[in-house]
Amino acid sequence: MVRDGVRANLPGADANVPNSLLRVMSDAMGALCHLALQYVDWLSNQLLPDTAETEWLDRHGKIWLVNSDGSTGRKMASFSSGLIACTGTQGVVIPVDSQLVTGDGLLYATTATVNLGSGDTPVPVRSLDPGAASNLSIDAAMSFIDPQPGVTTTANVIQLYGGADEETDDELRQRVLQRIQEPPMGGDATDYEAWVLQVPGVTRAWCDPLEMGIGTVTVRFMMDDLRADNEGIPLAEDVVAVEAHLDTKRPVAVKDFFVAAPIPYPINMHIDQLVVDSTPTREAIEISLREMLFEKAIPGETIYESWIEAAISDALGVDHFELQFNTTPMPTPGHLGILGSIIYAGG
Repeated sequence: MVRDGVRANLPGADANVPNSLLRVMSDAMGALCHLALQYVDWLSNQLLPDTAETEWLDRHGKIWLVNSDGSTGRKMASFSSGLIACTGTQGVVIPVDSQLVTGDGLLYATTATVNLGSGDTPVPVRSLDPGAASNLSIDAAMSFIDPQPGVTTTANVIQLYGGADEETDDELRQRVLQRIQEPPMGGDATDYEAWVLQVPGVTRAWCDPLEMGIGTVTVRFMMDDLRADNEGIPLAEDVVAVEAHLDTKRPVAVKDFFVAAPIPYPINMHIDQLVVDSTPTREAIEISLREMLFEKAIPGETIYESWIEAAISDALGVDHFELQFNTTPMPTPGHLGILGSIIYAGG
C-alpha cells in the first residue's frame, strides 16, 4: 500500500524496484504503520474492562470500586488474626510482637502483652504472611522463635481466621462489570450484593428484600476459594464480618436485615453408559458441573435437569451418556445447590 502511495504521489517514481531507496523507505514506513495499528488494536481491548489485561484491569478497578477496608480496586490478600493458647510459669510476661512460626514457615506475632495464668492462657496474634494459608485450624501448633524464659515454646491455635488470597482477575473483572451495569441505587438489592463483595474472600452474594417481610433485607454469600474445604460455605465468623461491614453501609431506614450462610443442598445423580468412561473424563465432568453450579445456583432456586445435561455434555471427552436426575427444587429459600455424589454405572 505504501509503495502504491509513492507511485501515485510522485510521478515517475517506482517503489517496487528491488533494493531501491524508495522501496526500502516504503517498506520501513509500512512496518511502522503496521506496528501502530497493532498497538491501537491492543489498546482498544484495554479501554474496556471486559477485555482489559491485568495492569489496565487494576486501573478500571481503582476507578470504580471501593472495598470494605477503604482501599480501591483489587481486594488484596488479607491477614488472619485470632487467639492461641500459651502455657508456662504463672505470671511470666509474653511481650507484644513476640514472633511465632509454624512447621510450614508461616510467621505470626502477638498483638498484646499478656501475663500467663495457671493453665492455658489465650494470647491474641496476627499473621505476618497474608493469604488464606495463614488461617489455621483449631489446635494447630506453632512455636515461639525467641521464647521468654518460663514460656513453653509450643502454642496451639484457639481460633485463627480472616486471611484471604488476593482477588483474581476474573473476580475483579466481574465486580467492575457489576458496578457499571448495576450502579448504586440508594440501598436496593444489588447494592447489598455489591457491598458484600467488597469483603475479602467473598465471591458470590445474593439479596432478597422480601424473604422476611416488607422492610427487611436478607443477604447470603459464598466464599468459594477461602472456604473451599467447606464447599465454599462461610463460617460463623465470616457471617459476623460481613454483617459488621453491612452495618456501615445499609440505609438507616431498613427495619431489619439478616446475614446468613447458605444451607448446602447436595445435588446427586447417576450417569449410565458414559462414553468415553475414563478417569480424565470423570474429572472433566465434575469440573464442568461445579462451574455450572457456580454460575447458575442461587439460594432457594431450582436446579434443572437441562442444566445438568448441558454441563455433562460440555465436559471434555464426553461422547454419550444416560442421565438419571430429576429437576430439584430447593426445600427452603436458604438452601443452595452444591455438587453431591456422582454415581457411574453401566458402560
